[in-house]
Amino acid sequence: MATSPDAKVELSLDLQWATSADATPSSKQCERWVTAALAGRRARAEVTLRLVDEPEGAELNHRYRGRSGPTNVLSFPFEPPPGFDGDDLLGDLVLCAPLVAREAAEQHKSVEAHWAHLVVHGVLHLLGYDHQDSDAADSMERLESLILHELGFANPYEEPRSSDDERSI
Repeated sequence: MATSPDAKVELSLDLQWATSADATPSSKQCERWVTAALAGRRARAEVTLRLVDEPEGAELNHRYRGRSGPTNVLSFPFEPPPGFDGDDLLGDLVLCAPLVAREAAEQHKSVEAHWAHLVVHGVLHLLGYDHQDSDAADSMERLESLILHELGFANPYEEPRSSDDERSI
């Protein structure tokens, strides 16, 4: 169901903190970011957002993607069994808190901006967006950048400029 970007989203968000990391977002921040990603795309949704440490992130990445080590975000879209009316159930997101913090530092971004980006990115995956080919990736990146801009964050795909950057401003 498509709604206008200004339409109110009815969100049921189940937040699970299964991490000992210090730099995790608040429930209010998570709700704001999930709602922003849903606005104009879903009027109602139920989402579970689980923040984990590296062992659980690595185990889930291995089990569901066949890859070793943790990844920053995993998305599990809800697939209703035949005859089940679970229209509002969108799915689950798992974010590896220590990895998010490490990536933010490596990319010279604020931890909050990186959390927002990965939550928005994960919600878009739950909505069916992907980046399997260059056209789909470009479309998804543009949408992520737009949503993050509306939230007050910089484009996550633009390289930050350093003070000795020789590019023209």
